[in-house]
Amino acid sequence: MKRTYIHYLAVAALALPLLSSCEKEFLEVDPRGTVLESNYYANPEQAFAGVVAAYDPMGWEAGGTYHNIGAINAASDDAYAGGGGSSDMNTWQVWNNYTLDPAIGPQGEYWNRNFTGVSRSNTLLEKVQGGIPGLDNVTTARYAAEAKFLRAYYYFELVRLFRNVPLFTASLSTDQIYNVEQVGPDQVYTQIEKDLTEAIPDLPMTVSAAAEGGRATQGTAKALLGKVYLYQQKWREAATQLADVNGTPGGTSQYGYKLLDNFGDIFRPNNKYHSESILEIGHTTQANADWGSWPNFEGNVAVTMFGPRGYAGPTYVAGWGFNPLTLDLVNALKGDPRYKYTVANIDSLEQAGVATYEKGYQNTGYFVEKYAPKVEWKTTGGGEPLLNWPNNYIEIRLADTYLMEAEALVQGGGDAGRAAELLNAVRARVGLAAVPATLENIYKERRLELATEGHRWHDLIRTGRAATVLAPYGFVPGKHEVLPIPQAELNNTKLVQNPEYR
Repeated sequence: MKRTYIHYLAVAALALPLLSSCEKEFLEVDPRGTVLESNYYANPEQAFAGVVAAYDPMGWEAGGTYHNIGAINAASDDAYAGGGGSSDMNTWQVWNNYTLDPAIGPQGEYWNRNFTGVSRSNTLLEKVQGGIPGLDNVTTARYAAEAKFLRAYYYFELVRLFRNVPLFTASLSTDQIYNVEQVGPDQVYTQIEKDLTEAIPDLPMTVSAAAEGGRATQGTAKALLGKVYLYQQKWREAATQLADVNGTPGGTSQYGYKLLDNFGDIFRPNNKYHSESILEIGHTTQANADWGSWPNFEGNVAVTMFGPRGYAGPTYVAGWGFNPLTLDLVNALKGDPRYKYTVANIDSLEQAGVATYEKGYQNTGYFVEKYAPKVEWKTTGGGEPLLNWPNNYIEIRLADTYLMEAEALVQGGGDAGRAAELLNAVRARVGLAAVPATLENIYKERRLELATEGHRWHDLIRTGRAATVLAPYGFVPGKHEVLPIPQAELNNTKLVQNPEYR
């Protein structure tokens, strides 16, 4: 009998990676092995390892798990799948051209990544609420809050991508694994809101970037809750929650958030966990992984995937040619101060005679700059450089929450003046003139500000614009707003396929 994720959830809690913290990176895996859960959570050190294990799937990178933002970039109008050919990373290709089906597509990777996170979060919550010897009350409350935050995070990913999913708030026993059923999105969203609302009071206001960068804070949870409300079109609730995160537009919020002066500094690996970062997924060179470590990497392998194939020249390192940018995005950014920090114009380097590169599949000559493989960040630590990039992924940042609040205010008939201040604070940071706070202007700003950061596809889906914008790529309205349930998960279970893919 083929194992499904449900079987995995039942047995995954029986083993935890032995994890350790690091002074420079909160998440760093110690690859010594696994231990039985029945012998675990016996002391504060093991409880902390459980916390790290629950965060860990957020950063999964390769090998049948989750390739960061590349697949969802390919599904949008910002980038193609690219690579070495039409079948290279086929899970990306079929989402790029909307030929995915229950057996072929990225759905298995997203399902596995997020349900693993749910399982580990449930286990952590059960254990710390059951009491851990030597763990003080404040730390116990914080760990429980982090578990709830993480469960909410993983379920938000699942409900956005699949709509109808099983809802687990406790570990599964072996007699339950093949009998679970899906619930509707309303029930999932209710649980997400509950988890985040309960988590916020017991999370710290701020954390030390050096010691705990990447861990959830009150601001992180409120930003995610505001985003959750936005996706449900609860405009007033979204605006209220996001206003608490944002504070005075252009100023410093109560959580220490502030727009960086220089847009280009947002993505530099030597500037991690800065004042604009709200939810950041850590990566490190310190594991020194080589090809024998596949797929267990702590480096950001997506950086290699975004680099031009066969590249020889200054600034960049050769990569695998994925996510070449569409000319539509490139042309939209031309003349915008963010262009040079968003678009790597490799063709111009070749035309200047200073570089050469292989023209990969769907090549346009333009590549992802924000997470580009650059010589200055190439590791010299002894591992395989292509697998050990230090670039963190910033999943939520202040410019994003500014624009989400502005949108919620306009949609909900709120303070139009504040909506304009939020929108134009984002524009002023890069020297652009103020514009009216219309939905069209806010949507345009989101695309240009957040390009290639993994937001565009979700924005098009939730605002109803995907049917028009993505039609040239094969998008079918009423079907491609969600992914199919992975075929393997339907075998010998009570799960049913999303109607669009039956």
